Amino acid sequence: MKRIGVIMHGITGRMGYNQHLVRSVLAIRDQGGVTLKSGERVMLDPILVGRNAGKVEDIARRHGVSRWTADLDGALANPDDTLFFDAGTTQMRGSLLEKAIKAGKNVYCEKPISDTVEEALGIARLAENSGVKHGVVQDKLFLPGLRKLAMLRDSGFFGKILSVRGEFGYWVFEGDWQPAQRPSWNYRTKDGGGIILDMLCHWRYVLDNLFGAVKSVSCLGATHIPERFDEQGRPYAADADDAAYATFELEGGVIAHINSSWAVRVRRDDLVTFQVDGTHGSAVAGLTQCWTQHRTSTPKPVWNPDQPQTIDFYKTWQQVPDNVAYDNGFKTQWEMFIRHIVDDEPWSYGLMEGVKGVQLAELGLQSWKERRWLDVPALG
Repeated sequence: MKRIGVIMHGITGRMGYNQHLVRSVLAIRDQGGVTLKSGERVMLDPILVGRNAGKVEDIARRHGVSRWTADLDGALANPDDTLFFDAGTTQMRGSLLEKAIKAGKNVYCEKPISDTVEEALGIARLAENSGVKHGVVQDKLFLPGLRKLAMLRDSGFFGKILSVRGEFGYWVFEGDWQPAQRPSWNYRTKDGGGIILDMLCHWRYVLDNLFGAVKSVSCLGATHIPERFDEQGRPYAADADDAAYATFELEGGVIAHINSSWAVRVRRDDLVTFQVDGTHGSAVAGLTQCWTQHRTSTPKPVWNPDQPQTIDFYKTWQQVPDNVAYDNGFKTQWEMFIRHIVDDEPWSYGLMEGVKGVQLAELGLQSWKERRWLDVPALG
């Protein structure tokens, strides 16, 4: 049994705790490790790191994790722990990754990997020049719904893909009469908040990997809710963008449009949906399910505003069956990265992919400010 010591930073937050600690690293521990090509197993041995020692200790004790500390520098100095993971705040991530890489650690992290392209590119180059293994979370590629879309694409179901329409978001409560379900820093510019920086990083890797490389972008942001209430019930100015309406030109002539909003009420199949239209067929995917409509079964509606609609359009779609049991997407990517570290298996999600996400977010903000289309240049 091999062992990898994992320094885990940022596990007191919602994403770091739920998806990365509990549903990935601890789930891998409970299943007996990651299986390699040889059949040997790799066990992850986490040490939990955070500034709030009491909170980190409580999480460690509740989950049977024997190691925890508030001393990040001390953790990085331990040669027996060779992998550093971060799911903390975006503003801290760049300096943390740099410190870990300079300490000789392999690094894996949430996105965005920075809030500027300049810093992100410097980190990616530092990792590459240092010879460490590095990766960035690209979780939505491993959602069952999007994996079904990839299967349809690979089978030729769509014919020529024409367009992609994405709808993401839900109503995040203001925090006055009902607690908000997202942290208040998300809505303050000075703290690194904003949906463009957050979500365009996701849409970059989704579009690049499923439908075609992003060539240009036009983005309009908005701050629909100007005042919110923090975790202590105090009002604050919510000056970060809480909605983004973005259109992308992709390689091959595909047009994609994705609305992202924390000020929208959901009346669709899921919290995020993607509709892909092609010459031979269309599909709509949510987080887990996917529905298709082939050109041979496409109904023929006739516009007549004077008569009630007689077609139940939802019933004209066919659901893709769950023939494959998909594991948690975050856990799946963790296992892939561990195999990349130990067995040097192919890996497509290095820090340069994270740089691309920051680049698109930066261009989205610039497009909004300048009210114009911007090309997405190649990264050197």
